[in-house]
Amino acid sequence: MLISARLQDRVILSICLTAMAAPAPALADDLWGALSSGEVDLYLRYRFEHVEDGQLPALEDANANTLRTALGYRTGFFHGFAGYLQFEDVRAIGNDLYNDGGTNGIIDRAAVVDPQSTEINQAYLSFAGLPNSELRAGRQEITHREDPLHRFLGNVLWRQNWQSFDAARFTSEPLPDASIDYSYIWNVNRIFGEDNPLPDRSDYRMDGHALKLNFDGLEWAALEAYGYLLDFESAASEFLSTATYGGRVQGEPALGGTDASLLYTAEFANQKDYGDNGNDIDVNYYLGELGIGQTFDSTALASLEVKASYEVLEGDGANAFQTPLGTNHAFQGWADRFLITPADGIEDLYGTLTASIYDTTVMIMYHDLAAENSNYDYGTEWDVALSRTFWDHYTFGLKYAAYDADESALNLARNGVASDGKQAFDLDKAWAWVEIEF
Repeated sequence: MLISARLQDRVILSICLTAMAAPAPALADDLWGALSSGEVDLYLRYRFEHVEDGQLPALEDANANTLRTALGYRTGFFHGFAGYLQFEDVRAIGNDLYNDGGTNGIIDRAAVVDPQSTEINQAYLSFAGLPNSELRAGRQEITHREDPLHRFLGNVLWRQNWQSFDAARFTSEPLPDASIDYSYIWNVNRIFGEDNPLPDRSDYRMDGHALKLNFDGLEWAALEAYGYLLDFESAASEFLSTATYGGRVQGEPALGGTDASLLYTAEFANQKDYGDNGNDIDVNYYLGELGIGQTFDSTALASLEVKASYEVLEGDGANAFQTPLGTNHAFQGWADRFLITPADGIEDLYGTLTASIYDTTVMIMYHDLAAENSNYDYGTEWDVALSRTFWDHYTFGLKYAAYDADESALNLARNGVASDGKQAFDLDKAWAWVEIEF
């Protein structure tokens, strides 16, 4: 028994010494395994964009051939931690016959804001060691709601240089149908590129808080509440410092047990001045939508959706409801006359038809746009697009936008050359693109 006890002590001591010596190489092996077992992603998008801008003084048409390349690597997990790094490059193919937003020095042609640049679009560390939660810190894309309808916070994915944020983001699902999404943002890497010399197009340095709460536990509705506290540091962007609080309800309840659904949305938000903003701002946002969606057992027509929408961004003649961090191309027409809300605000009454025909998505929209303040018309716009994805990785698309400005004297006076606006002038845009994504 004595020999056995001594042997047992030696075995235990040996195990302890081995355990003390083992962590360093084991830890290194685990770390190397996480770093080397990750996944590569690649995104390529070639696009041709043609723009005819009727603003004064007259601009020559723009013709832009650009290629966006995004290459990323996501590591495996190491004790709940992982990392992601993504490089982004935008190149002009051939002659850059367009104003790229301030970098290429061309000012006598219409604008296509796709400047040439090479930069780190994303570089963040994430931690997923908590149940149903993730924390990300670093440069990252942050989007709220489904692509591309990022009303308040998005990556501006329509442009070639995507918007990203230097931020810390926490997402969690504490209950089966509830989610929390909070971000603290200190810098916004905008679409104009790191080398843009124009002060109003540089990165947004800021003290920003973005909170979104969702509850999807109701059969007939999805609920959302949100708050955006944005305090911009530079003098050129202080007027955008605002506090916005709002709520949204939307649903797609089935109609009588058929393949048809009722589509509806109701949303309200209030925006006030915040931080260093010296303006007195108190404006509201409204959205109401109603439509019908139908799926079909047909190759020719697989689905059809028709929807009427009414969206209002209030303005008082000096200040208006703004969404400076959103993917604004998706709203008020694809011609992009209203990326910044005019001081008189916007009333946008529009209809949307979306159909899947022979595996091709077709969308047609019509906008009737007016000033919310002073009761006058801005103009109307037709938008048409079609796209098709082949073999999961390849997408081809065509798109057209035609904005017809109202020719009233009031529209010209409020939104013409004298006021440094553009809403009083026609604008036509056409696109063709090919995407490859792995």
